Amino acid sequence: MKLETFLLNYFSYFSEIEDTFIRRRGKHLMLSPMDWALIEGWKERGVPLHVAVRAIEHAFDSHQSKQRKRAVKTLLYCQEEVEAQYAEWLESRIGGHEEPEAKTADESTSPFPRAAVLRHLSHSLDDLGRLYEERRQTNDDDLSEALARATTLLSEIKEDYASAAQPDARKLEDSLTGIERLLDDAIRLTVAESELESAHAEIDAQVKPYKRHMDKAAFEQTRDNLLRKRLREHFGVPRLSLFFLS
Repeated sequence: MKLETFLLNYFSYFSEIEDTFIRRRGKHLMLSPMDWALIEGWKERGVPLHVAVRAIEHAFDSHQSKQRKRAVKTLLYCQEEVEAQYAEWLESRIGGHEEPEAKTADESTSPFPRAAVLRHLSHSLDDLGRLYEERRQTNDDDLSEALARATTLLSEIKEDYASAAQPDARKLEDSLTGIERLLDDAIRLTVAESELESAHAEIDAQVKPYKRHMDKAAFEQTRDNLLRKRLREHFGVPRLSLFFLS
């Protein structure tokens, strides 16, 4: 591996984890020396980037679901989840060099055939890569950067799923959800104000007849889901979830 490639991969590991933490926290907060040391420890022990990112996303999802008032202020909050998911990842690698017939037997508990999942991931990678190449020619913005990062993460995830002795579709879906969240957040930062206002008006008109039949939380979630769908279609960003596996 060339020195330039090594350094790029090394610092990408730190910056991707930092960005995920800051993005999910919702407010910019510089990582502490302890946080950086924690990331370095994960890197040195071989915790895959996509496993660390997925664990951080899961830790914040759990925090939000419990509606805790105290904000997460340090990456140490995510340490336990990272360690747990890394242990599960290590377990999934046991038998990873067995014959294909043995791997097939292990897949009986998966809701999707490995080959079908890998085709879906390959198509998704092609779509993201093509969109990035098209966009970077004229736009150097948050979405261009997010597409590049999403492509890198998804490539690692695909290789990991292909080589796992015990592929876990649920964890894969969690990782894909995290990448979709990354892209959705970048779209919100990229979309023109006029387009956003137009999308809001269109969606409000669409859901207005149903508002009085839904509780506030369900209505707001539905409205937000429709907005994200509208914006994804506007920018041509594909869905990555296994629910869209064909």
